Amino acid sequence: MTDDKKPAVNFIRNIINEDLKNGKNGGRVVTRFPPEPNGYLHIGHAKSICFNFSLAQEYPGGKCYLRFDDTNPEKESVEFMESIKRDVAWLGFDWEDRLTHASDYFDRLYELAEGLIQRDKAYVCSLNAEQAREYRGTLKEPGKDSPDRNRPVEESLDLFRRMKAGEFADGTYTLRAKIDMSSGNINMRDPVLYRIRKVHHHRTGDKWNIYPMYDYTHPLSDAFEAVTHSICTLEFQDHRPLYDWIIEQCETEFVPHQYEFSRLNVNYTITSKRKLKYLVDQGLVSGWDDPRMPTISGMRRRGLTPASLRKFSERTGISKKETIIDVGILEEEVRNDLNETAKRAFAVLDPIKVTISNYPEGKEEVIEIPNHPQKPDWGTREILFEKTLYIDRSDFLEDAPPKFFRLSPGKEVRLRYGYVIRCDEVIKDDAGVVRELVCTYDPDTLGGKKPADGRKVKGIIHWLSESGSKPALVRIYDRLFNVENPGVVESVEDALNPESLLTMVDSRIENSLTQVAPGDTFQFERLGYFCADQIEFSAEKPVFNRTVTLKDTWQSKN
Repeated sequence: MTDDKKPAVNFIRNIINEDLKNGKNGGRVVTRFPPEPNGYLHIGHAKSICFNFSLAQEYPGGKCYLRFDDTNPEKESVEFMESIKRDVAWLGFDWEDRLTHASDYFDRLYELAEGLIQRDKAYVCSLNAEQAREYRGTLKEPGKDSPDRNRPVEESLDLFRRMKAGEFADGTYTLRAKIDMSSGNINMRDPVLYRIRKVHHHRTGDKWNIYPMYDYTHPLSDAFEAVTHSICTLEFQDHRPLYDWIIEQCETEFVPHQYEFSRLNVNYTITSKRKLKYLVDQGLVSGWDDPRMPTISGMRRRGLTPASLRKFSERTGISKKETIIDVGILEEEVRNDLNETAKRAFAVLDPIKVTISNYPEGKEEVIEIPNHPQKPDWGTREILFEKTLYIDRSDFLEDAPPKFFRLSPGKEVRLRYGYVIRCDEVIKDDAGVVRELVCTYDPDTLGGKKPADGRKVKGIIHWLSESGSKPALVRIYDRLFNVENPGVVESVEDALNPESLLTMVDSRIENSLTQVAPGDTFQFERLGYFCADQIEFSAEKPVFNRTVTLKDTWQSKN
């Protein structure tokens, strides 16, 4: 699925176009999205998904692989893999028959590793993790050779096979590439290719006692799948020499190439999977799919649309320059999409009871209103008008300033699509809280008709009748963090916005909204866009989440 818009020009598209022009890669375009299934995907992954799959779609015969980097079974799970597949499909992309796993290639990877040992390009090292760090050197000082660097080939090969057979404990040995311990690129200082991990793998079971490292697995998987353009974020730029070394030394039939672009950084947002996991593990959010989370599942549950995320991903661009994107751009794209795709509805989040004293007891009027004021072909719906109504508490002030054009004692306001009413009496409870308003209505003002005597009524508010509405729980979500760059805050708790969730337990919604499907999104007129919760919504207990406000109010609050 793609949006009907010409793709923006960027350096990677220019490279692909030039490659096609020169007949490189046999005129093929093959990309891949290689997530590690150790958590739920976030907004940064969404951009990578959109870019890699969209690139493949732009070119005739283009293909994109969804490849799971399942080389670290200690931290991975089927749950995470299934969530990733749901996210990619929800964003509108289809991997067809190109769902692969690094574990699909474990046998081939092992054979190539033996080949590296036999050509004296790799050796088995007995340094433990702490010793290996000491020998590695620093950015300013070269490393020094492992005592095992010149281990005889036959001995390394024997040890490697015994590692595979499970003879040694975790951490006893590693297989390292033999490159250059004095390299200015620290990634080239004899990096680890295999480590011992006696861990059950969800796909290969207990077959393997050793697992390959990402920097070894990634380039070879690209070669096996004949990926023409392996696109990574900039943090992998210094790994590219190792990528190329692995491909060259293993003499793969196909030679892929890696390209890097800047990762997506969004203000008021964290995209560290480790920190997001901390939020989940510490119960600071309700889970990976908490609607405040920047995970794709969280954004989906909040009501963001695939189209808005695809447009946001395209709009933020592809370059090598590190920038921080204003989250307001994402919110704008969500509003733009929902303005065109979401039906309208009435809801009263914090209701005050209104009694129309001069309206006949027991009478009900059916008022027909549009599902979308700019889309007449979307049809209409019916709401009820009767003696007992509800309006939102924010639409009433007892001591109103001169320019408050909503309801106040002795003042009039128009009920949207309904009548003009005047507040005659305010009823409070013992604590002084307003509980009811007694009003009168002008029977000649239905549906926008002006008062017969020519008086002007400026304010228009939304409302619901008692029998025409149902109770609902509504969650008002704000940004999870109130620090512009929460990633640099030492303790993630210090960056949390204490007002990121407000739960409205006594809200009222139109009767029809109890029959919608979980995930359906509506504009609650004057209030914002709201989504029927995908997990908790039911006709008996409707739950709605605010997706986004009608306009950006964040800047005015800060």
